[in-house]
Amino acid sequence: MGELMKRMNDYAVQNEAICRKNDHIDPRLYEEFGVNRGLRDENGKGVLTGLTKISRIVSSCVKDGEKVPCDGELWYRGYKVEKLIGNLGEEQLGFEKIAYLLLMGELPSEDEEKKFREVIGTCRTLPTNFTRDVIMKAPSEDIMNSMTRSILTLAAYDKKAKDISVSNSLRQCIQLISEFPLLAVYAYHAYNHYEKNQSMYIHNPDPKLSTAENLLMMLRHDQKYTPVEAKVLDTSLILHMEHGGGNNSTFTTRVVTSSGSDTYSTIAAAMSSLKGPKHGGANIKVVEMMDNIRENVKDFSDKEEISAYLMKIIDKQVFDKKGLIYGMGHAVYTLSDPRERVFKKYVEALAREKGRESDLQLYENAEVIAPKLIAENRNTIKRVSPNVDFYSGFVYDMLGIPRELYTAIFAVARVVGWSAHRMEELICTDKIIRPAYMSVMEEKEKC
Repeated sequence: MGELMKRMNDYAVQNEAICRKNDHIDPRLYEEFGVNRGLRDENGKGVLTGLTKISRIVSSCVKDGEKVPCDGELWYRGYKVEKLIGNLGEEQLGFEKIAYLLLMGELPSEDEEKKFREVIGTCRTLPTNFTRDVIMKAPSEDIMNSMTRSILTLAAYDKKAKDISVSNSLRQCIQLISEFPLLAVYAYHAYNHYEKNQSMYIHNPDPKLSTAENLLMMLRHDQKYTPVEAKVLDTSLILHMEHGGGNNSTFTTRVVTSSGSDTYSTIAAAMSSLKGPKHGGANIKVVEMMDNIRENVKDFSDKEEISAYLMKIIDKQVFDKKGLIYGMGHAVYTLSDPRERVFKKYVEALAREKGRESDLQLYENAEVIAPKLIAENRNTIKRVSPNVDFYSGFVYDMLGIPRELYTAIFAVARVVGWSAHRMEELICTDKIIRPAYMSVMEEKEKC
């Protein structure tokens, strides 16, 4: 097998140049034919591909008859997300309540919320021996791949796996939302044991605990967590649950759903989209960058020293030498990311509890300095501000969540949004999504 792999690698390397030559398209053609690469124009405005009632992103407003940037807003089913989180109170955990809102389209009554939490708790289990026979059989550092394999395998345990009726799809989505924390944490424990030679412990979930509490309890050997830890993780999950429908993995969900595919295949496709570093892996890059800054900046309160090092990052002299300050800027938001604004106070509370005020100071200084440096040194008309990924990795680090799980935790939250969009696509649109591509192929023979 090793010799075959070597021969195939050699063959692929030898033929790469042929592919590059024949697949190259002159970038000027996109402008000539009015094609927006990535379905976004230079101002970040997306090509409309559908309608939705699930969520909305606001990044601009009309002032004196002119469209101007404004502080970002994120709405879930008619409610601003900061209001939803604010109305929960200081100690209440709201992942399940907001999941109900996104799935059903309205806030639950007390009885409806209680019943939904019970359903989630009851469904938070896996088929007999699934952990041993599926998750532990092929442990991998790539937790997203492990989870995707598990999702597809779960279809084999569902006698109605191919039934795409609305009620059956809703049942499958709720079950997957319940099971995702187990798929993520157990996949990590299997990898940590078999690949890193560490002790393995598999804690059963507690149906009475929330999603955030179960994540922390199952991840830790002593099963202990504080109310502040649970509240911060719960808030992070709510903020990552859904984002306007125009993101890559949610669009993937709608595309695959439109083909008539089953729930398991649809969510597995969304997982494959989310795991890309340009989508779900952004917070890992922020943490790696901040680690690098921490190693090279002596005084976290010295704004001039921080500014000088950030300038080296922009000039491609240090870190990954790509010239990017990760966690800054967003495809849609300009003046501010509402998720970052909401999250900030919870980050501060956790930093105080963990004694990480010095690290928080570094983050806060970088948050202020980086946008100014980018504006001064980049030829861009768009303003940049910190996005939610700037702080989420820091939070996961303070919670002791391994980096291998960062994107998986994102998926634990975003599966709610994917599920809501799958339901809406099934109910509203009985038409396959078939985008158009303009051919610029050169004719090599005449008809």
